[in-house]
Amino acid sequence: MKEKPRKAAASATRKSTGEEVTYASYLALEELLRLQRPRSQPEHPDELLFIIVHQASELWFKLILHELKGLIDLLEARDTLGALTSVKRVNALVHIVTGQLSALETLPPQRFAQFRGYLGTSSGSQSVQFRAIEAMSGMRDEHFIQVLKQHGEIAPLVKQALAKPTLQQLFDDLLAAHNVTLEQIYAEPHQRPLQMLAEGLLEYEQGFGMWRFLHVQLVERIIGPGTTGTGGTLGSKYLQKTISQRFFPKLWEVRGKFFQG
Repeated sequence: MKEKPRKAAASATRKSTGEEVTYASYLALEELLRLQRPRSQPEHPDELLFIIVHQASELWFKLILHELKGLIDLLEARDTLGALTSVKRVNALVHIVTGQLSALETLPPQRFAQFRGYLGTSSGSQSVQFRAIEAMSGMRDEHFIQVLKQHGEIAPLVKQALAKPTLQQLFDDLLAAHNVTLEQIYAEPHQRPLQMLAEGLLEYEQGFGMWRFLHVQLVERIIGPGTTGTGGTLGSKYLQKTISQRFFPKLWEVRGKFFQG
């Protein structure tokens, strides 16, 4: 009698590793739970919250990057329905990482001030994965490139993202392959799959914009609107400038065309 697929897979794993795979070993929980290392002395009770929220965000950033790469592949393959499914997952992930910010809203400014000095020069602006998400999504302007260079040579992950076409360009190419315009996909009922994809991309930008906005509000709530950011950055002053940045300017512009007349 043949082994069932699940039992066969488990048996193969035991043979290759000599150990049975468990929940803890599969997720590498022993290593994962050792990665939270507060630096304050004595340890501040709120520093663990600060570390875990940021570490969890980086894990979600890793998954968002993974899914964005998949979305780009589907757009390059002109797979409209596949891209529509993919962007729905990306949007769900952005919603999750945005929701995590609410945990830091419980950190009062006087308590953050008590352990902030232990962060050294670290700053969220140094997040390579976040910068790669921005670049992959469509950030290409000179100001963005200068911000990247403030922390030294641009990281390889960000360079890879910059070498790819923007999501806006890939969507434009998809429309060209279907020989339609943005106005047509909104005006012609049979172009509904392309319209749904356009709305999914716009939802992604809105979700990302909401993360930026709430991040600004969080920073100002904790350290104040005029305070220098951690590591000597501009703090909320810089973050405020990023709120109006667009990934899909054409998707915003097309709306006004239906009201010109």
